[in-house]
Formats: sequence, structure tokens, C-alpha cells
Amino acid sequence: MDAPSLILAFDVGTTSTKSCLYDGDEDFRLLGSAMHSYSLSLGDRGEAEQNPMDWVQGLIETTGQIMKGINPERLAGISFSSQMQGLVLADEKGNPLRPAMSYMDQRAVETKEGFARGIKVDGIPLDKLLLSISITGIAPTSVKDPLWKYLWVRDHEPELFARIRWWLDVKDFLIFKLTGKAVCTRDSACAAGLFDNRPGRNRWSDPLCRAYGVRRDHLPPVIRSHDIAGGLSGEMASLMGLREGTPVFGGGGDASAIGLGAGAVKDNQAHLYMGTSGWISAVTQKRILDIGRKIASITCAIPDRYHYFCEQETSGKCLEWVRDHLALDEIGIYLKKISVAEDSESAYRNLFEYLNQVIGSTPAGSNGVLFTPWLHGSRSPFEDPHARGMFFNLGLRTGKRDMIRAVVEGLAFNSRWMLESLEKKLPCQRPIRFVGGGALSPVTAQIMADVTGREIEVPPNPHNAGALGAALIAALGLGFISSYGEGADRIPVEGSFHPDHRLKGLYDRQYETFRGLYRRNKKFYSRLNGGDE
Repeated sequence: MDAPSLILAFDVGTTSTKSCLYDGDEDFRLLGSAMHSYSLSLGDRGEAEQNPMDWVQGLIETTGQIMKGINPERLAGISFSSQMQGLVLADEKGNPLRPAMSYMDQRAVETKEGFARGIKVDGIPLDKLLLSISITGIAPTSVKDPLWKYLWVRDHEPELFARIRWWLDVKDFLIFKLTGKAVCTRDSACAAGLFDNRPGRNRWSDPLCRAYGVRRDHLPPVIRSHDIAGGLSGEMASLMGLREGTPVFGGGGDASAIGLGAGAVKDNQAHLYMGTSGWISAVTQKRILDIGRKIASITCAIPDRYHYFCEQETSGKCLEWVRDHLALDEIGIYLKKISVAEDSESAYRNLFEYLNQVIGSTPAGSNGVLFTPWLHGSRSPFEDPHARGMFFNLGLRTGKRDMIRAVVEGLAFNSRWMLESLEKKLPCQRPIRFVGGGALSPVTAQIMADVTGREIEVPPNPHNAGALGAALIAALGLGFISSYGEGADRIPVEGSFHPDHRLKGLYDRQYETFRGLYRRNKKFYSRLNGGDE
């Protein structure tokens, strides 16, 4: 029998797990994929939780579907891409002690506000802020950072806290379940805000653990993304129908893996992602921090490189909102309640074909209607958990199609704001790679080009960029490729979109108004959504 060449890549998202099987040949051919959906529980105090065992069940079910009829001996390795900045607190055996806190969870406002005394900047005591920046290049200034969730559990669930053995992110919890080994990749460790990522260091920081009151023994050993975390356990091999001992690689968080799958691996090369959340990120050799705009360099899968990262809290989630609340009487797929951001390819195709028709037949500028996409607050280029979405400038002649197009344009305006903020400190190479479910729509890609004024490139199967990135990580570990650059060279461009300069004046005017909507309404968001005026 030929040497094993198949790679099983899991993309664990906010609302579903997508599993993809790749052949590690020259073209990384996609041989099959499957999807498993689960719920996200939102609470009145900013809670956003999930059952970690739902993720495990997703791995089992989707593996059974895509490996049907395939000899498991052909499988060379398993890898992950996953949502980041979650908090999974587990016991010695890796069993979760409570529901996982999602990256969207923002309940720890009082925990952060009440932490320590003294002069504070962005809610952090100045001495600790400077210590964080010097060691990690970032600072835990967002209430959604996992540090504050961990401290919230310490303060509010002390009996449970006393039983904690491991602090894990989503991907690292799943690796534990598959291998029985507690590990953490460098990018996950960086997201915890306690990792010394200075050149030559790459280890947990004892000074930061002491400064923030984190128990160092809760933090697992740190490995590189392309390192083997362990072999697949006999129990999980039996449940998944795979070979015991199959290598399981560290993989990457979505910010790392999606950039690889987009083919954006060179210095200053950027990618734009539109999934449930969204972001713009560019590769850099150095650590960069913009506290005011909430943009930071985070450790990535590429050795000796960082991602300068600007995040949007809700992106494709806004399109789900469109489906559920604006398009129900015009689109048939709503009956199935299909997830726009992270579900099956046919669902993507159906929805975005519809959006192509609706948006393509509506004038650029949506007849003056603007939409702000902050449905669950904003993380950057401004941090405000109280910000919300709005439609602005509705009139008697405004139609639903104007509003639907305005949502997509609002996502593009916010992407332009993030891009311009990012480029204050790191000019990006052109063109920009566009991936995620939103990139399946040529109309959306063209709007991105028109609004940002940049050429946009879309690779094949852009909604699978995370899984492809995870496969490239395993391929490097297996020796199928010699570098991520070699892997990126194998990713072709399927679509290229150039700005229509005739629309520049229109979109420039609307963009300035879009930015002003937050500035002028900030105090009202706070008043209505539980903040201080």
C-alpha cells in the first residue's frame, strides 16, 4: 500500500464544526467534507457559552461521514483550526468543569473594572499594562479576553475553581480529548495574554501570572503548530473509526490557520475574513501594538512571524440576521434554518446566489441607507461592548432590498475602517486575499473592492480556508511541504476584483458618515445597553 498521504482537518467554528479531508499531493485536493452544527447560548449579562462536548461529538460524526469507504491506514495526520480566545476549564482527565466561555463572552466587566488599584489605562493598572506590553506585545484591555473570564470564575465560582487542572482554548481542549495530552500552541498561548513571545523566549511568563493572579500550574506545555501533540487514543480511534496512534498536530487558531489557507504568508501580505466574526490581518516580522485602535500583533503559525490583527465581532453573523429578519418572505432556505456563516457548501451557494441577485439589482449606496454591523459590540478599531447595529437614513421609498445591500456595504465600510487603522503602522501588500463564507459571493467581493479601493483576490473554496490552513500545518509537520511559502504557492486565485473608481466619491461620502454614526451615538449605546453615560 502507498504511504499514508491523507490529512483530516477540523475547522471548529462558533456555530459548527466543518471537517475536510485533503490529499497531501501537489494540489491539496479536497476529497470530502462534512458539517455538524451546535448552539451558542447567549445571556442577559453578556454570557456566551457552549457545551465543549458538542465539539467532540462534531468531530466523531463528521469523521464518520467523510471517512466512509476510506481505509484509515491512508490517514497520515489530523490537524485543527478553531475559534480562539475561548476558555475551557478542565480537570486532570480533560473533562470540562463548566460550559466553555466563547470569545464573545463579556460578563467580566466588573471583574476587569475592579482589578487592582492605581492609575489605569483602558481599565488596566499602568504598571501591569506596561509589563504586559513589554513581555507579550499586547495587553488584556478587552473584557472579552480570556484572562478576565478566568478571573471571573475564580471570583464567582470558587468551589469549581478549586477543581481546575487545565486552562485550555477550544482547539487545545479537543487535542486533549483525542490524545489524552494537555498542550497549547503558541498562538493559543499568545491569545491568553500570558505568553512571552519575544524572540528566543516563547514560554509562559511567570511575572505576568503573578501580576494577574493566574496559577501557573493551570497552563499546559506550549508546542509549535506543526509539532505532533500526540497519537490518537484507542478510545477516540474506535469512536471515530480511525487508526490508533494517528499523529495529531497542534494546528492553529482560526486567525493563524485562515491566513495560511488564504495564501497570505509573506511579510506585509494581508487577508480579509468574513465568517461569523471577521477581521483583517497582515503578516509582520515585528511586534506592533496600537492600543487606541485595539490592534495588536499576535503569534501565528509561521515561525518568527506575527499577525497584526484587527477584529470585527460580528460579520457573517449579520448576514444570518438578514436571513432571519429581512429575507424570510423572499428566500426559501430559511425553512431549514441554515447557518450562513459556517454551514454546508450548498447552503452558502443558495444564500449567496440569492444575495447576488438582490444586491446586484440594487444601486450602489443602497439609495442612501447605511447599516452599522456591531450587533454584539465592537472590538476594533474601537472597543465598545455596548455598540449595536442600526439602519440609518430610512425613507418612505426605502425597500427591503436597499436594507439588505446596506448590510453588506456596512460590513465593507467597517472593513475599510479596520484596514485604514491597520495601515497606520503596517502598510499592506496589494492585492488583499478575501476568504470566509462571505467571499463566495462575487457581488460581496466586488463591493469590498469598491469600498476599500483595493484589488481583492479570492481563492477556490474560500469558506474552507481554515481547514486548508490546518491541512498545511500538518503537511509541514509531515514533511509534505518544506515551508508555508511552498504551501501558499499551491493555492491559486479563482477571482480577482478591481475597484470601480466611478463609485469612489459616493462611497467616500458614505464612509465618513458611517464612521460618524458611532462617534455621535456612543453615549446613547451606553445608556440603552447597560453602560455608564
